[in-house]
Amino acid sequence: MYRLRDEYSFLENELIRVEDELSVDFQVAKKIREAKGRPILFENVILRNGTRSSIPILANIVSTRERLASYLGVPPNMVIHYLLEIMNRRKRPSIVDNDMYMEVEPDLNKLPILQHYPRDGGPYITSSIVVAYDKEYGFNTSYHRMMQIDRNKLAIRIVPRHLHKYVERGLKRFAICIGNPVEVLVASAMSPELGVSELDIANAIKEIRLVDFDGVVGTMAEIVMIGELTGEEHDEGPFVDLTGTYDIVRKQPVVEIEKIYIRENAFYHAILPGDYEHKLLMGLSREPTILKAVRETGVDCLDVYLTPGGSSWLHCVIKIRKRSEEDGRKAIEAAFRGHSSLKLAIVVEEDIDIYDPNEVEWAIATRVQPNRDVYIYPDQIGSSLDPSADQKTRRTAKWGIDATIHNPERRGDFEKVI
Repeated sequence: MYRLRDEYSFLENELIRVEDELSVDFQVAKKIREAKGRPILFENVILRNGTRSSIPILANIVSTRERLASYLGVPPNMVIHYLLEIMNRRKRPSIVDNDMYMEVEPDLNKLPILQHYPRDGGPYITSSIVVAYDKEYGFNTSYHRMMQIDRNKLAIRIVPRHLHKYVERGLKRFAICIGNPVEVLVASAMSPELGVSELDIANAIKEIRLVDFDGVVGTMAEIVMIGELTGEEHDEGPFVDLTGTYDIVRKQPVVEIEKIYIRENAFYHAILPGDYEHKLLMGLSREPTILKAVRETGVDCLDVYLTPGGSSWLHCVIKIRKRSEEDGRKAIEAAFRGHSSLKLAIVVEEDIDIYDPNEVEWAIATRVQPNRDVYIYPDQIGSSLDPSADQKTRRTAKWGIDATIHNPERRGDFEKVI
């Protein structure tokens, strides 16, 4: 029986172990969805060539707020406050050599790369974190889905954020890390401002070490690949993203895999697109940036929640302690600055449980007049994941709902009694 490393032992009480032989084509993905967020380990994975993978698959490492909160040692409603605070305590991790890794043939067909859904453009690596380095800006880590197109080539989706900037400045070679420590998983999704290293944030959560792979630095992940951009482009997609709908096909850069390093007793981390872990990692990481942006306006922001119904990406609820009639509008507009992909921001007061959609809807029903409290922002830059927007240009409309109490002299008439 496969034994998880000590740093993942917190999963054992919930862990589902699957001993049945399951194919990397659709069967593993189907079981991950059926797990409904519980951590699940596949010990007998069948590759496309019909052989058994030497590497098991682990999914749903951080797929619930409660599990992550337990790992971090804070209550679930304090996770984003903890992450916001930890950004101010970041520290640089040390770099060690790669003597705990074994170099293997750079053949992607020997890795259990999953085909998730029938219309996918191909097998996809979804948990891959790129570690990039720039002389001026330092280290940057970010998630990038990668579609296999050959035994040693991938089409990598690079949105116009930090890695794109590094590539524009001449970056070609980088580490692709699969099976990362929890600290790296969380920090790499946070996207702080350019020049702030996600690895420094991860190291402030819990001490981590980086690894030097013959001049290219990666994390201490289960599997580390060294890749180089070829200068070519390839169709990437279709791909099911956070919204549970297919993203469009685009021309994306091709990365050639030069080397693959694997730790002893390694596992392959799979994130099922559009499922629990995908939503938690991507959504939770944007909540601190929204909280920070709202507070910078002077509004007393108490909490932020990117809602599952909004794909943990497009809709958020913001809880404030209202001091001024302008606080609701200020919070809405700041939220769009804090998370550029956001489409809808709802602002409520401190008596509303933002994690309960019924309470949020109640606040809208009893405290909102649409002609006064609904704000429309046309022709904005939003998310390419929203199928109702222009997915190429990301042009969209955004809106906000101020569901706070607007009649201070009648405040008692708007308070919940039951």
